[in-house]
Amino acid sequence: MDTEGKQTKSMWKLFISMLEISAFTFGGGFVIIGMMKKKFCEELHWISDEEVLDMTSIAQSAPGALAVNSAIIFGYKIAGFKGVVVSTLATIIPPLVIISLVSMFYAAFSESSVIQTALISTRAGVAAVIVDVVIDLAKNIKDTKNVINIILMILAFILIWFGKVSSVNIILLFIIIGVVTYFINRQRMGNEK
Repeated sequence: MDTEGKQTKSMWKLFISMLEISAFTFGGGFVIIGMMKKKFCEELHWISDEEVLDMTSIAQSAPGALAVNSAIIFGYKIAGFKGVVVSTLATIIPPLVIISLVSMFYAAFSESSVIQTALISTRAGVAAVIVDVVIDLAKNIKDTKNVINIILMILAFILIWFGKVSSVNIILLFIIIGVVTYFINRQRMGNEK
């Protein structure tokens, strides 16, 4: 198969993968990140565990829906600008279709005890998937053996869970810490030369 044929096949694989992930993922951005990690890191081996952590951090730091931000970043990493377009379209099509249908039949859905029971049951599954993603991400941070990152992770948990500090404030604080750390390391390397 020629290069263009391989690229078309990989674009199609990216589109179908993102479409499936988006269509069958309920519970928000962290769930979809976990599904992307399983698909693109563990199954297809297109990205590494460390890249997933970095891309998740970037997606969280940007304004907008985490699922779409993640699709943009994963798509770019996998296939450049074409990957951004393909993965973003594939990510927004399922919710757009599903939400459009639900809104058309909202009255029937809101009064249906079957639908209400299904939605309540879905929460348990969503919670389990989110816990799985959190444990996976925490293991990845632990595996880096970077004591500062491990301390920051624990500190963030304590501040959010016990201190009721907004996650937005935590993200902004950690962006500042990351930028300051970068410049300190850069200055240190410059002084060593």
